[in-house]
Amino acid sequence: MQSLRILMFTTFYPPYSFGGDAIGIQRMARALVARGHDVTVVHDEDSYLILGGKPQSEGDPDGVRRIGLRSRNGMMSNLLTQQLGRPVIHATRIREILAERQPDIIWHNNTSLIGGPGLLSMGEGLKVYEAHEHWLVCPTHVLWRHERELCDKRQCLRCVLTYKRPPQLWRYTGALDRALDHMDLIIAKSEFSRAKHREFGLRQEMQVLPYFLPDLDQSALPEPAAHDRPYFLFVGRLEKIKGLQDVFPAFERYPDADLLILGDGDYADALKSQAAGNDRIKFLGRKTLEELNAYYRGAIGLIVPSVCYETFGIILIESFRLGTPVIARRLGPFPEIVERAGGGSLFETEDELIAAMRNLQHQPGRRVGQGTAARKAFLDIWHETSVLEAYGAALARAAHGKGDRALAQALEAGAFEVGTTHQASVRVLSDQEGFSNEI
Repeated sequence: MQSLRILMFTTFYPPYSFGGDAIGIQRMARALVARGHDVTVVHDEDSYLILGGKPQSEGDPDGVRRIGLRSRNGMMSNLLTQQLGRPVIHATRIREILAERQPDIIWHNNTSLIGGPGLLSMGEGLKVYEAHEHWLVCPTHVLWRHERELCDKRQCLRCVLTYKRPPQLWRYTGALDRALDHMDLIIAKSEFSRAKHREFGLRQEMQVLPYFLPDLDQSALPEPAAHDRPYFLFVGRLEKIKGLQDVFPAFERYPDADLLILGDGDYADALKSQAAGNDRIKFLGRKTLEELNAYYRGAIGLIVPSVCYETFGIILIESFRLGTPVIARRLGPFPEIVERAGGGSLFETEDELIAAMRNLQHQPGRRVGQGTAARKAFLDIWHETSVLEAYGAALARAAHGKGDRALAQALEAGAFEVGTTHQASVRVLSDQEGFSNEI
């Protein structure tokens, strides 16, 4: 099986990252290394540090070559990139890396502060852009207008000022649109996200390729978490757009179960204040992967109440992997994931949320059926092996379209499939995977 040289660009990458997008990129990089490929990830350390992130130490070696870009004046570097839409300070270093690595595939992931649209035309190789957020059509990345409502039409200038960010004049020049013409494959994470990109003016075609997870060793799973009452679970970063505040009133009216909250974030203090007085709502903070899996296994169901337009919702398939049903807001990509799996239910109103909790808790057959369907759907649709094979097929088609027959043949020969020589490394990396780092 041919080893490919793959060069990834991203603004954030562990350990210089805050959330789930970076973990997803790391998961992909590790999966590609496990399949025998030479993977280098270039990311912007300045972006993490100026946003308040603490300098991090390296984790265990995983075979991914990481190159963190850092300047003597990180704020100026980021401001120039954000305003001019190109990698002003780091352009020379990026060109050196491209010349050194000579990649077969250049893989861009949310390049907003590492290079903007100016990065996309640099280098030779098959070019991929993976849209983990809505940055291609939204200066704030999240289509959450004025920090208070879903965006249904552009009010970008007023909106970015609400977020206290300087407007990006290059967004009005067509620079990003022209830069995307250099891409051979543009990936959306869900049908919903592809539709939103099209609705907000993206001209180029996108292919939907979802997130994935490796399976867990079912014989080594922890026992369900011990808790003295039945409970529903929330897992994620504590931010206003995650919608947890909307769940609290339902638990004032629903005394049959507790709500256990795993995670932390900037909105934690406000949420704790809102939940004060209800001792059935419990904030348990961040957890290790083993602890997290135990809480999933013991939960009646996972509640996913996000109020913004997510691009996917990896927490849903995290729950599905362990056979735990999901109750998700009928918004964004959640309906297509839940309905495709048959692994949960959807709600719009507080009454619908309460009804979904009651049905799941007091109809044991429903929970068993949804849990079984969730687990089966994970294995059939979102398991690492099948998703990576779909990536390989999509990249092969893109290589044919570019006229790179050698790369297309390598991909068609199974470059993204698991070979027997790499099975051991895949298991080692898989055992390290989990959502605990994302919260």
